[in-house]
Amino acid sequence: MISSIVSAAPVLKSGSQTGDVWDLQYRLSTLGFYTQPLDGSYGVHTKAAVFKFQKKYGLSPDGITGARTWELLKKHSLNIYEMDILAKIIYSEARGEAYKGQVAVGAVVMNRIQSNLFPNHIKGVVFQPGAFTAVDDGQYWLIPNRTAYLAALDAVRGWDPTQNSLYYFNPDTATSKWIWSRPQNLKIGKHIFTS
Repeated sequence: MISSIVSAAPVLKSGSQTGDVWDLQYRLSTLGFYTQPLDGSYGVHTKAAVFKFQKKYGLSPDGITGARTWELLKKHSLNIYEMDILAKIIYSEARGEAYKGQVAVGAVVMNRIQSNLFPNHIKGVVFQPGAFTAVDDGQYWLIPNRTAYLAALDAVRGWDPTQNSLYYFNPDTATSKWIWSRPQNLKIGKHIFTS
């Protein structure tokens, strides 16, 4: 079922020139499919990038960005505003961790977006009540550094050092009995990542 957020996206094809083309190009660029300067014009390079994306994600490749392409694109990429949200949650939750640990926090967020157990967009995942301590205690609003943005980009591009984990916690500070009951996948830095 396509969400109302996805179904509202317009069909884009060769010749389209709207703000949605900028969004499309940015998303394709973060995934490595679009390598040209962002120009907001759906030309041959944009069409070729969409074609490659569709082929990789199992869609019938036609180079047209319709509802199903938008749906998958939004599950596997973020727009520029959403990248800022991801960098903020990475920075506020894992700024003391090594780079791999920062990417791991971003990967958990991306795994949640792609899971049917959570909202299908980053704002819903990050601001879900009780989901992230840094949102609850206000650290989310700290200004992220460049490393947090790079970790966000790596997480969006598919680096997942967590083995598809949906949760993580710091065993030195966690008080929830529920989180300790989750199957533990691995530990990266101070965080244990769980299913």
